[in-house]
Amino acid sequence: MARFDLVIFDLDGTLVDSERISNRILHRHLAALGVPMTLDEVEAAFIGLSLPSCYRHVADTHGIVIDDATFTPALQAETFACYETELVPMPGVPEALHAIGLPKCVASSSERAKIAFSLQLTGLDRFFGDRIFSGREVPNPKPAPDVFLHAARSLGARPERCALVEDSRFGIAAGVAAGMTVFAYRPHGPIPDSVRRFDDMAELPGFLF
Repeated sequence: MARFDLVIFDLDGTLVDSERISNRILHRHLAALGVPMTLDEVEAAFIGLSLPSCYRHVADTHGIVIDDATFTPALQAETFACYETELVPMPGVPEALHAIGLPKCVASSSERAKIAFSLQLTGLDRFFGDRIFSGREVPNPKPAPDVFLHAARSLGARPERCALVEDSRFGIAAGVAAGMTVFAYRPHGPIPDSVRRFDDMAELPGFLF
């Protein structure tokens, strides 16, 4: 009997090498608003968060309120354009996905259209089909476990029978809170003792059986 019934993957920084692109563009757009954050500070604060959560952080920390209706479309248009020329899978991801003969899905803080676009650009959509879940579809964003529990429930898997592959501290915390077995891929910062760290996607299939 397989150890897991479902493998849930985060997207950014786990399946696709998008964080360096997204954070570079977000930093530039925030700087244009007068937000005094360095690129390193943007990466440290925002990796794993949804855009609304990032905006709340900026308002709470710097007192600058971001107009979602104007800021987000411009930010996303530039991000999508850069993705078309720069976005690639994380090293070893296609091979690892091919080797994992278990049901798989993607659950991300990004909006659904961005998830689908990223998977299509990198050719990873063939591994997931329509099994994608966005943090925008649930009441609470990471580090709350909502999006992961939503994915498991939608696909008929019990949380304790799910493996979660994540890279961000917020996602890892959400997976632990969901009661899932969490595998941290090149994690940003320290991780709980219950979480298995790994740095090479070639290792992942062997952990799942």
